[in-house]
Amino acid sequence: MNVAGIQAIASTGFTTWLRGSGLEIVLLILGAILFSRLATYLRDRVTRRIDAGFRSSDALVRTEAAKHRHALAQVITWVVLTIVYVLITMEVLRRLGFAVTGLVAPAAVLGAALGFGAQRIVQDILAGFFLITERQYGFGDVVRIAVTGAAEQAEGTVEDVTLRITTLRNADGEVITVPNGQIVKVTNLSKDWARAAIDVPVAASADITRVNEILHEVGTKAYEDARLKPLLLDEPTVMGVEDLTVDQMNIRMVARTLPGKQFDVGRELRVRVAAALRREGISETT
Repeated sequence: MNVAGIQAIASTGFTTWLRGSGLEIVLLILGAILFSRLATYLRDRVTRRIDAGFRSSDALVRTEAAKHRHALAQVITWVVLTIVYVLITMEVLRRLGFAVTGLVAPAAVLGAALGFGAQRIVQDILAGFFLITERQYGFGDVVRIAVTGAAEQAEGTVEDVTLRITTLRNADGEVITVPNGQIVKVTNLSKDWARAAIDVPVAASADITRVNEILHEVGTKAYEDARLKPLLLDEPTVMGVEDLTVDQMNIRMVARTLPGKQFDVGRELRVRVAAALRREGISETT
């Protein structure tokens, strides 16, 4: 048989394979891509419906149930796509001529070897599972996270939650990625309600009764303000003297706010308190 005949046979065999297994491989890959886009579209549609009526994470914070559903939608999509990709990969390998059943024993050995090196990944996934099921935080929450081996805590708004990682965005706009398995402690600053606490330092010689009256007036006017009232759960109250030294005393004022809004309310109340004390001729000490 001459070279031309061999080439013709090889070309015929390749064409037959391309029309059979080759076409199936292409269809499997295209199917995986289309399914991935469909799953992503459905996830985005679900999360948009959850977010309906809310602004970005810097506006009114989502309800606890909505935040949990948002996180669940992201995690479920991630898990489903991972399973689909694994199954598609196995089918492609089978059509390429690899005996998938024959790979069970080597895969078991490889899995055991990788298991020792992938303990942290397994730990991250298990920790992420409990984070989601226990509703420790969800999408849009403002959290402070203590991370193993890190001197400073990670603080910011939760932008993404999967079984393996949690993504935060801090006040400077920086994105912080934290593996779930390295989370030691979580402080949720936007769970159910929050509290803005303001310590007002005044001279020890100041009339404490008059200062308390001024702070009560500031709290009443703040609660009646059309811009602040939607962020407050009740009228700010004056707790009294929190600290006392020879030349200074600190009077604490607190306000219960919507979750995540304690910082905005605290800043606004400080401005109002400073202006009110200045009008009365009472200066804050430093």
